[in-house]
Amino acid sequence: MCTLIDKFDEHDGPVRGIDFHKQQPLFVSGGDDYKIKVWNYKLRRCLFTLLGHLDYIRTTFFHHEYPWILSASDDQTIRIWNWQSRTCVCVLTGHNHYVMCAQFHPSEDLVVSASLDQTVRVWDISGLRKKNLSPGAVETEVRGISGVDLFGASDAVVKHVLEGHDRGVNWAAFHPTMPLIVSGADDRQVKIWRMNESKAWELDTCRGHYNNVSCAVFHPRQELILSNSEDKSIRVWDMSKRTGVQTFRRDHDRFWVLGAHPNLNLFAAGHDSGMLVFKLERERPAYAVYGNLLYYVKDRFLRQLDFNSSKDTAVMQLRSEDCPVVTHQSLLFFSGSKFPVFSMSYNPAENAVLLCTRATNLENSTYDLYSIPRDSDSQNPDAPEGKRSSGLTAVWVARNRFAVLDRMHSLLIKNLKNEIAKKVQVPNCEEIFYAGTGNLLLRDADSITLFDVQQKRALASVKIAKVKYVVWSTDMSHVALLAKHAIMICNRKLDSLCNIHENIRVKSGAWEESGVFIYTTSNHIKYALTSGDHGIIRTLDLPIYVTRVRGNSVYCLDRECRPRVLTIDPTEYRFKLALVNRKYEEVLHMVRNAKLVGQSIIAYLQKKGYPEVALHFVKDEKTRFSLALECGNIEVALEAAKALDDKSCWEKLGSVALLQGHHQIVEMCYQRTKNFDKLTFLYLITGNLDKLRKMMKIAEIRKDMSGHYQGALYLGDVSERVRILKNCGQKSLAYLTAATHGLDEEAEALKSTFDPEKETVPEIDPNAKLLQPPPPIMPLDTNWPLLTVSKGFFEGAIASKGKAGQMAADLDMDVAGAEGWGEDAELQLDEDGFLDAQEGFGDEAGAGKEEGGGWEVEEDLELPPELELPAGSGGGAEDGFFVPPTKGISPTQVWCNNSQLPVDHILAGSFETATRLLHDQIGVVDFTNYKQLFMQTYARGRTCYQGLPSLPSLRGYPQRNWKEASPKTSLPAVGLRLSDLISRLQVCYQLTTGGKFEEAVEKFRAILLSVPLLVVDNKQEIAEAQQLITICREYIVGLSMEIERKKLPKDTLDQQKRLCEMAAYFTHCNLQPIHMILVLRTAVNLFFKLKNFKTAAGFARRLLELGPKPDVAQQTRKILAACEKNPTDAHQLNYDSHNPFDICPASYTPLYRGKAVEKCPLSGACYCPEYKGQVCRVTQATEIGKDVIGLRISPLQFR
Repeated sequence: MCTLIDKFDEHDGPVRGIDFHKQQPLFVSGGDDYKIKVWNYKLRRCLFTLLGHLDYIRTTFFHHEYPWILSASDDQTIRIWNWQSRTCVCVLTGHNHYVMCAQFHPSEDLVVSASLDQTVRVWDISGLRKKNLSPGAVETEVRGISGVDLFGASDAVVKHVLEGHDRGVNWAAFHPTMPLIVSGADDRQVKIWRMNESKAWELDTCRGHYNNVSCAVFHPRQELILSNSEDKSIRVWDMSKRTGVQTFRRDHDRFWVLGAHPNLNLFAAGHDSGMLVFKLERERPAYAVYGNLLYYVKDRFLRQLDFNSSKDTAVMQLRSEDCPVVTHQSLLFFSGSKFPVFSMSYNPAENAVLLCTRATNLENSTYDLYSIPRDSDSQNPDAPEGKRSSGLTAVWVARNRFAVLDRMHSLLIKNLKNEIAKKVQVPNCEEIFYAGTGNLLLRDADSITLFDVQQKRALASVKIAKVKYVVWSTDMSHVALLAKHAIMICNRKLDSLCNIHENIRVKSGAWEESGVFIYTTSNHIKYALTSGDHGIIRTLDLPIYVTRVRGNSVYCLDRECRPRVLTIDPTEYRFKLALVNRKYEEVLHMVRNAKLVGQSIIAYLQKKGYPEVALHFVKDEKTRFSLALECGNIEVALEAAKALDDKSCWEKLGSVALLQGHHQIVEMCYQRTKNFDKLTFLYLITGNLDKLRKMMKIAEIRKDMSGHYQGALYLGDVSERVRILKNCGQKSLAYLTAATHGLDEEAEALKSTFDPEKETVPEIDPNAKLLQPPPPIMPLDTNWPLLTVSKGFFEGAIASKGKAGQMAADLDMDVAGAEGWGEDAELQLDEDGFLDAQEGFGDEAGAGKEEGGGWEVEEDLELPPELELPAGSGGGAEDGFFVPPTKGISPTQVWCNNSQLPVDHILAGSFETATRLLHDQIGVVDFTNYKQLFMQTYARGRTCYQGLPSLPSLRGYPQRNWKEASPKTSLPAVGLRLSDLISRLQVCYQLTTGGKFEEAVEKFRAILLSVPLLVVDNKQEIAEAQQLITICREYIVGLSMEIERKKLPKDTLDQQKRLCEMAAYFTHCNLQPIHMILVLRTAVNLFFKLKNFKTAAGFARRLLELGPKPDVAQQTRKILAACEKNPTDAHQLNYDSHNPFDICPASYTPLYRGKAVEKCPLSGACYCPEYKGQVCRVTQATEIGKDVIGLRISPLQFR
């Protein structure tokens, strides 16, 4: 927003005064170098300098009407200059200290000045105006300036001297309309003066600044004064009460100057380190839209605008006691000029409205509940009683309920009598927004949450910081969240569809009926599609607030609360919307009828993969060429290349045409670029030996030995190669070539030329092999056969729009000939000035003469139309087309379609759907441990076998129902069986017996996580799988607890008690007898040591019941006998052996029957309620307490 546009630095030292001209692109500046400079900011230069002052210049101002500049200086004078004649026209003397400020009156011939001599002076300059602008002015100038004029006695006279300040005066300014003056001085006071024709007097003083007042101005439109000071504050004063209504402070910067915008609600203040631009009140009108009605607040009235009839009526008067003239908290309402309504919520069912008022101190904010009178006289509307309460925001949530966010940031639900119906605790909520019946959107620091008021729970959430406004589409399917510089569009479930960042403030928005979001920034109307495309529709002079968009009309409110209708051109966003929604008919209609040309549209179509559509917009040949290449349209590219006739274009066209097998076009491109090497090779691979011979001759004429030799090599012309080598002086090579290829005479002739003394005849290799190119079996005259592809919608539709239609196409085919353009290409070669061009023409001409016109066949005999052959039936290029079979559905896709078991999706490689199924069925949220299982399972899902050599391997997809499988019912073979997992259980038991607890836990967990990846056939196996999960859970909980117990210290009594408790809990895990014996032995020993003999005896009896080995049994009986002598417990523990309990795997504490618990959806482990939402400690994958469908491992479970 605040960007440095230009910098002007011709002054030496500080610049103190500056002013822009109202009409011209000029500004004037005055500085400490005693110079006044006039600048043209469009030309970016200083036009001229005015010299005359003898000390620092404090202020410079343009006159609003005459070509005058007023300057005040430390030389104790004020000067008036004519900037057209560039002369000083008047000097005002009278102050006897620095003149700090001088300004023209906005409408009268007066000047006010302020000086450090403690006075404010008002000067009458009507004499100057008459003299300079009367018809006789020219004669006066010719007569010369008299002495009286020089000191300005008659031109400008002091009208009033205002004395009252005790120190120097820094600033004085006129009121825009009333006969008032405001001044600010070093005595820390702001004074208001009144004047009439005869006298001026002090009206009042505003006291409050505690350092020198630098500047004071009247508000252009309200009864306010703004002043700033060296006390680092800006103050706003109420003129009628002479009291301060608002203060703004900076920490380290003194304020020096103030400026008011002539017609916007903007002010600027300059301070030590820069400037700030501010406004005094919020200008956004409060409004609500329902159907075709807009309700908005303006001048103490609630008004209703009907969009259809444009009828605007006042429906209700807001009570005047609700409009205090001024409060210290807020500057939003001055003497009733603006009612301070921050936001509005309308209830159509009860015809009631909630109006929220924000105070600067948020805790003083209130809202009013009004019932709108049904029949109201629009000239003199009723003023019904409103119900007022404190609260930040109030929003309707049902027909007879509304929600209030109170100052403690808790949510109150109230009824129509404004009584609290219920309270809802919502942590960290800063603001609430409407979200349909029974729902609210809650804003916290960095997100928005969809909250169900009835169920008191969050339904969805999305991350976006500091949302200011929320706009729902009419059907509530989409919502736009507007922050200061960002827009996020979401669906009903708050899934983010797109994010848009703006550099300029976002102001408002509304949904268009087709689902496009139209929004405004400070200076644009823009659009956003839910797909993320966005752009500018038009520019704005002033900010507006959109209320409704219909067709090409945007209904809005401006800052004066006036309803306005702006016209926009919706073509661009409708075009993009049609393209996104694949409404190609509509796109085509717009392509033909709309003026949619522009680089942005072309780039957009290219980006979205529709270059063929862009092709029909573009007239520029270069763009057409690149677009045609992109969509593979060789014909259009050829036309464009011919028009451009540029070497690089021919090269690009050649390479693309080669990829498509259009070798005739490739030939033409190589000819145009004179690329003889590539052309020669092209003739070789297409088997065109005649043209290859011509290329060899051309190489000889061009003296290109290498090309000539290569041509001979391609043709297998040995005698030519010998000749070339002989001519090059390569006698040895020529001899070898002749001898090897059996040209004996030639070889002998060459051999005789060797000088036996100086040269050696090279030896001939007896095993030499002939270098002969393979002869072409079938010369390729036509282009390579291409696959038939259905034309894109646009190509087909646009091709068919020609008026002549099919007939035009037939004529084109006749011209081209069925052979493509083979003949044409041959002539093309010759026409390019290559050899044999004349011979070619000659032969043809000769043949014509010999025939002598004997065969006079009437070629243009008119046939009846029904006998004419349809286009393409005469065996044209179409015959060479091959139609491939349509691609079927891959087996993996079929598996996904046929099954809802996660393992089938993993085997198919569709990990995303597999993870979703595991999440929904057993609540998996952390897939780290599943990664290896997924990869192992996926690897089992396919086989590979070698097909033809040098081709990729072929894949087989094993199926479990291969006997009766059809493409619609096939399912993958699952490598993992329940019996495999049960056999793996034995390994885990052995590890447990051996005391390798960590390893055992890992293995048990792997089995537990593998169970959801099984497929079983009957209910018995389902029950066995559930039993397997229970076994794994019991062992994982018990062993994990034992691992944890061994890590704990045992120094204090409490620590020893905790160790005993954990050992006791372990005895309640459902383990195998062999392991239970070991666990009970540990518990007996620990409890005996702790002198808890009663509990130890209980464990000993349980141990003996399991039938341990004789030595263990003997030892246990001794302990039992010792315990029974003193059957008491020395210490109280958190353990009751008679009350059944589950063990919480997170805290290792007992959860006795009847206590609230949260369960793991897979393992069934029970947890204390505070662990809800965390990851289960047993599975390390699932979410505790998650609401799920349940384990699904058999098709039976889906019936």
